[in-house]
Amino acid sequence: MKRILSILVLMLMLSPVSFAGEGFDFFKLHVFNNDTREIKSLLNSQVRYANKTNFEKFIATYDKSYINSDGFNLDTYSKLVKDIWQTYDNIEYGITIKDISVKDNVAKVEVTETSFAEVPAPAHLDGVLKSESESVYYLKKTDGDWKVTSDKVLNETTSLLYGAARDLDIKLTAPQEIQAGKEYTASLEFTPPADVIAIASIASDKVEYPQKQAKEVYRKLPDDNILERIFISNNDNVNEYVIASIGLTKADVSDLSIQLSLTGFGYKIVRVNVVPEKSEDLNVKDR
Repeated sequence: MKRILSILVLMLMLSPVSFAGEGFDFFKLHVFNNDTREIKSLLNSQVRYANKTNFEKFIATYDKSYINSDGFNLDTYSKLVKDIWQTYDNIEYGITIKDISVKDNVAKVEVTETSFAEVPAPAHLDGVLKSESESVYYLKKTDGDWKVTSDKVLNETTSLLYGAARDLDIKLTAPQEIQAGKEYTASLEFTPPADVIAIASIASDKVEYPQKQAKEVYRKLPDDNILERIFISNNDNVNEYVIASIGLTKADVSDLSIQLSLTGFGYKIVRVNVVPEKSEDLNVKDR
């Protein structure tokens, strides 16, 4: 079960996968046979293990051949999970299984996943993490046991907001999918509290591990409360994240002096899946 923890280790972005299955004609099962029961049990057990940060049992649900749509193999994914759980050990994970398709010893599962955590911070600016994604899991049955071989995130949104920013209705929009090397627009919109100075930035970065920190160029939020930026998707056949950063400050005037105090800050992240120009060259990797 992939965790949607995009900003957590300053964008230690973990993400999903695509399957090495080329054009399986999956048929849908509308009764709960042994396979569907076992698959549901496996994915629900991932949530239990993740909520208990039981690394060994969690990773054991993945096949050794696992590779995801961001190009992370099992070794890289394992390192990422360890990093996140060492930094945030109180995340509550959830999963809703929407559909299961099975053919012989392979399966495809559509799910909605969520993450939530209260994040303590100094200066009474405690934060909250919220994340949701729509994903597809691919599984294989070997020696009688189902294992996850790949997964792919279709869309994903993560927010990490502190202090007064927790109460904001922040809208960050970007295309869910874009062809490599193409221009696209990302838009950030929110209404700051009264008497507050709001600054914000929008950046874009490739999904990779270790994750690099996106370059931030803060600007004062325009009068219409909308900030936009144009990006060009990468040509490296790598998925991207659009990252919005915001800061809220309040001015206190006393004895002809002005003192600015931070009242809130945070991040919102959305995924942009990049479609290669020559997808046939990727063979089993459907990014």
